[in-house]
Amino acid sequence: MWSIEQIIGALNQWLQHTLGNVGAAIAAYILLGIFVILFFSVLGLVLVYMERKVSAWMQVRLGPNRVGPKGLLQTLADTLKLMSKEGLTPAGADRFLFNLAPVLMIVVSMLLLAPVAFARNVQIWDLNIGVLYVSAISSVSVLAVLIAGWSSNNKYSLLGAMRSGAQIVSYELSAGFAILTVAVLSGSLQVSQIIESQQTGWWIFRGHLPVWVATVVYLIAVTAETNRAPFDLAEAESELTAGFHTEYSGMKFALFFLAEYANVFIASAIGATLFLGGWMPLHIGNWEAFNRVMDWIPSSIWFLAKTFFLIFVIMWFRWTFPRLRIDQLLELEWKYLLPIGLVNLILATAIAVLGWHF
Repeated sequence: MWSIEQIIGALNQWLQHTLGNVGAAIAAYILLGIFVILFFSVLGLVLVYMERKVSAWMQVRLGPNRVGPKGLLQTLADTLKLMSKEGLTPAGADRFLFNLAPVLMIVVSMLLLAPVAFARNVQIWDLNIGVLYVSAISSVSVLAVLIAGWSSNNKYSLLGAMRSGAQIVSYELSAGFAILTVAVLSGSLQVSQIIESQQTGWWIFRGHLPVWVATVVYLIAVTAETNRAPFDLAEAESELTAGFHTEYSGMKFALFFLAEYANVFIASAIGATLFLGGWMPLHIGNWEAFNRVMDWIPSSIWFLAKTFFLIFVIMWFRWTFPRLRIDQLLELEWKYLLPIGLVNLILATAIAVLGWHF
């Protein structure tokens, strides 16, 4: 069966045979840039449609069902609508920073895609501090939010931006502790090595209680970091109109919207990599026949299935829990998640040192 790994390998060989080593490298970078842009565009369409269908299913209704078969073209119609809208800039806004914020937001999301392993040997950049890189770059997104809120010259935008800043900075700590839990057990910060460490079993099965706790803490923290309900205080419609992007319209608003869904995908992809083995198939001990069947499924299918499962869980949160107040949101982080994450990391370190994991 053809897989992404085989397709990329065949394409790379063809480029080297046709253009030589230097030409193949230049062509590969150009194709990579085109791929990232196209991937983000398609990802936005898919996740918006998925969000609407999941919410409809949970609320016992149909969701999009008019534009195209089963409403499949509804998100495309919404994209064309946003592209045709005029992008307005408020009279009192800082024009340069106002236009910079959405671009910075989407660029940060694209940078976060670099260490994600989509399949076996399919990774843009396998740097040796991959998960640390994700934690560091993801915190830059708060700058885009603060710039957008301040430059809009709107009190609702500024309040939303300040809320988002406090929220993202707070919940990054818990997400970091959850990531470090798996890094300690696997003995590496490199994404490829973390995946290889799960060859005999995913950490969610082998890591005992610390990994289960880390998984729950990570899902809650990244839901808050991506400004998703019930943690969407930065853009609470009933309080702040649309929060930090109140004054944005047209494609500038679309970039914020796309970046949010891209961040949900990347957070789920990192979660699948850390806790569910990434592209690694499900193997059970010495069940050789079962393991061979699992190996037959392409690694990219494993990765996408796990990632979209976690995306579904994050969407499930949105349509199940009511929005928290800002004091409840910060209390949850500083009084509960942070102490739990710290104690859990100490417990995971003890398990790793003593070799108690499977």
